[in-house]
Amino acid sequence: MSGAIVLKEGAIGQSIAHDSHNVIIVGTNFEDMALCANKIRELQGGIVIAKDTVLDCLRLPFAGILSVGSVCDVDKKLSELHRKVKAMGCKLEGPFIQMSFLSLPVIPSLKITDKGLVDVDAFKLIAPVK
Repeated sequence: MSGAIVLKEGAIGQSIAHDSHNVIIVGTNFEDMALCANKIRELQGGIVIAKDTVLDCLRLPFAGILSVGSVCDVDKKLSELHRKVKAMGCKLEGPFIQMSFLSLPVIPSLKITDKGLVDVDAFKLIAPVK
């Protein structure tokens, strides 16, 4: 990964999260993160960005990773989502693809899984910070 997914406001979430394809969300506050999670559930999969309300989304109804839209329509929507996420403070070129690999537990070093934060190099769970 070329850098951290940093936002100055809002949240982004998606159902593209390798390998298990659970929902993964990054955000600056719990309210916007909850908006993302609930919208993804309503869409039955997708990419969602939120700041005080759901700002925009791309529905991915097939297994939470595939769209029913045309390639052109999906490309246009992804470009819009990238612009909006950039306006929220994210400086990454491809925040959605980078988010999708945060949960891939076979790539070192720290990964987010359904069991919690894992140190892949040491094969152990990391206790949450309180």
